[in-house]
Amino acid sequence: MWGVRFARSAVVATVGLSLLASLPGAAAAHVPNRSAANGDGTPAEPETHASVPSVGEDDANSNRIYLMLDSDGTLHAEETLFFGAGAPEEFTRTFVVRHPYDTDHDRLYEVSGITARDGDGEPVAVRTDAGADTLDVTMETGGSDTVVLNYEVGGTTSRIGRQLELEWVAVGGYSSPVGSTTVEVDAPLPPLALSCAAGEPRSSIYCTSSDMGGHQALIARFLQADLEVGQTLSIVVGYPPETAPGEPVLERTWSLPSAFAITPATSGVFGLLLIVLIGGLLVLIRVRGRDERALRNEAALGDHAPLAGSDEGTLRFRPPNGVHPGQIGTLIDEQADVVDITATVVDLAVKGHLVIEELPHEGFTSVDWRLVRQPPPPDDEPRRYERLLLDALFHNRDEVRLSELGDTFATRLGDVRDELYRDMVRLKWFARRPNVERNRWTVLGIVLTALGVLLTVLLALYTHAAFTGLAVIIAGAAVTVGAQYMPAKTRLGSAVFAHTLGFRAYLHRADADDVPFSQRVPLFSRYLPYAIIFDTVERWAQILATAGSAELDGDDLPWYHGPEEWRLNDFADSIRTFTLTLSGVISNTRQFRTLS
Repeated sequence: MWGVRFARSAVVATVGLSLLASLPGAAAAHVPNRSAANGDGTPAEPETHASVPSVGEDDANSNRIYLMLDSDGTLHAEETLFFGAGAPEEFTRTFVVRHPYDTDHDRLYEVSGITARDGDGEPVAVRTDAGADTLDVTMETGGSDTVVLNYEVGGTTSRIGRQLELEWVAVGGYSSPVGSTTVEVDAPLPPLALSCAAGEPRSSIYCTSSDMGGHQALIARFLQADLEVGQTLSIVVGYPPETAPGEPVLERTWSLPSAFAITPATSGVFGLLLIVLIGGLLVLIRVRGRDERALRNEAALGDHAPLAGSDEGTLRFRPPNGVHPGQIGTLIDEQADVVDITATVVDLAVKGHLVIEELPHEGFTSVDWRLVRQPPPPDDEPRRYERLLLDALFHNRDEVRLSELGDTFATRLGDVRDELYRDMVRLKWFARRPNVERNRWTVLGIVLTALGVLLTVLLALYTHAAFTGLAVIIAGAAVTVGAQYMPAKTRLGSAVFAHTLGFRAYLHRADADDVPFSQRVPLFSRYLPYAIIFDTVERWAQILATAGSAELDGDDLPWYHGPEEWRLNDFADSIRTFTLTLSGVISNTRQFRTLS
């Protein structure tokens, strides 16, 4: 508190002035020594609490303030203004009613009961104008040379150490220069110490003089000469603690450091929230770790040729757990995306549901393909998402060019993707649809983050505990980021996932020698959609083309036909271009644009 600051710094000056006051003639120019002998040699009456210094009455614009602190802590004031011959029509006296107390509070002074009268006791009109930190009192003096202002002030006392301290800006500013201002402070008990400051607001320059009423030290007196417009005079007087109550009137103020104060309480709450957050993350890691444990224990079960014998003595394609290419993509990254749909189209062609015809290249036009729908093969019942994809492609027609797939195809792809997610739940690979679960946790994280921001703002405005709100924001952000881990697979889903990655390892290293010569084309054709998912399409397309050249009479595969000049040696380039073109068509739709 600034008052305490200059009070401490003025201790030496106060002691010196007190000693001076006890010397003969000390401060005689301003405060008469009523303990001195009268003119006839008889002793004068001793100093009393009621004595008022008679100074400045003949000076132009001088002020004498008498302050009485009662036992209830209220400061009663009588302020006499002397204007002399140059009395103004109006005079404004400013009170400081608010100033900073500490980093978290402002100190308030309650000024009330303001009245004024002239030297003859007639009332003087007074109007007040309250500002943020000051109260301006304008007196319509009407040319009177003397105006007496009465008022009361609450909130001037506080306990500092072992004494009561009265702190008050006795003069908060004048509208005209004042040659001299005298302040006298009386109280039920004598003062113990005093200090003052004068000049510009918040000045620490000591006032002209101060004393404690001579050798008896019964009252505190202050004198300041030549206060300019807007300059102030602040006083501090120390009293015994039993003099009056000592509770200042404080109002909490906002500041960033105080709002985010780190205290044992806020640190404890913040730490508790972080522990909960870390615990939640550990649970997420453990849930995600189920896939890692399954890979260690079960991936080898899928790392082999996906073939099984038949009654006819031929080999049949048997992928791990009967998983389809589109299902594999969704199972691995938990999203039904562009490559899953592309691989499913190729898989449907390989299984006989459609034929892909590469059209002749006409000049500089881009390559195009015609998709021709075939009667459903008797040995393959398509899953619901595959039927929806066939309907999206053909839509009541038997053939369509890839370049002609338009709005109808785009609209129906959303249903295909949703059905792929539902398929994951029907197969019990996921407890709930992974996209819905992921979105639910993402929304929860965003909402939690927003609530954390709102909570932090409210705590910052009304408390010192805003630091704890940051933990909620961190928790919300962690849930938002961790939402991708929430669509956890079931135990069965993790096992299928492990078998599928074992199959991927096999496709990366297998070669044609694993399959009998006469069965390579149909089996390697079944491998190809999975190779699209596992990003080994070029290798297996080349293996398939080589097998077809050796096994087939013509230059067409059963499910892929090239133009007249096309040869099986061109198949690897053709299927790569087809998948890229189809992926581009799918990714340009609204449903898949963000997943391309």
